[in-house]
Amino acid sequence: MRRHRYGIPVLAPLILLAACVSEGDGGSPSGSDAKDASATAAPGGNTESAAPVLDADPARLPKDRTAALALIGRVIAEPDSFGPGVVKRSPYESGPATWPVLGTDCVWHQEKPASNVLATLSRSYEVPATKGKGPVRLSAVVTVHRTREDARWEMAESIEETMRCPTQQLRQDEQIGSMISAALLGGESGQEAAEDTLTEIGEFSSTALGGPHPYVWEQAQSLQFTVAATGKGAKGRTEDEISDLVLQGLTTMLGRIESAVEKQS
Repeated sequence: MRRHRYGIPVLAPLILLAACVSEGDGGSPSGSDAKDASATAAPGGNTESAAPVLDADPARLPKDRTAALALIGRVIAEPDSFGPGVVKRSPYESGPATWPVLGTDCVWHQEKPASNVLATLSRSYEVPATKGKGPVRLSAVVTVHRTREDARWEMAESIEETMRCPTQQLRQDEQIGSMISAALLGGESGQEAAEDTLTEIGEFSSTALGGPHPYVWEQAQSLQFTVAATGKGAKGRTEDEISDLVLQGLTTMLGRIESAVEKQS
């Protein structure tokens, strides 16, 4: 097990929560299986974090869209949050009036944010190609929900999405597949950075970059906030290389959230 800043572990091997099928089934998990797994991860029941919740100052938590957008602007990653050599991609920022939704056809598209979302923003970055290595495409997203419970539901739904769609169409020319997922609550296996974290690894293919190449996605929840970072590989790029970039971006954003809302001593 490798560790990164803020105690986020990299599981090896990953706990198989998604892209798994029952022996001899030959297909994706049944509806009852997906419901059981989603219920296990969803708010309610025995799902309280084993680690203390961030001791936030209520006066520093955003209560409306304006305050949420201001906080996102302070905590979302810049290119160097992932490490040296990372640059902006174009378009750099998504419009805050939309967020990605996975349809029943396993194709991602943009919709208006749900009513429980105060604000959300995503950015795109790239490690440029070098001799013998293709570009690494990176992204980050910060979402401020109205309540902590709403943020926890987003995490639970993320697990369900991977179980429902182990192969997903990101854009017309990009696809991910062969995905497996792992989840850790705060305090489990040294995970002390957030109340809940999710990891997905899989294979990324695109018209421009070919494939399959390594794909890594990390998401974490703390209080009413969720943060996520994604890395899409290319020729000559290893899974460890992509994972290190993604985890650096994620932990940077988690540290900024802590600094932005914790009680002042």
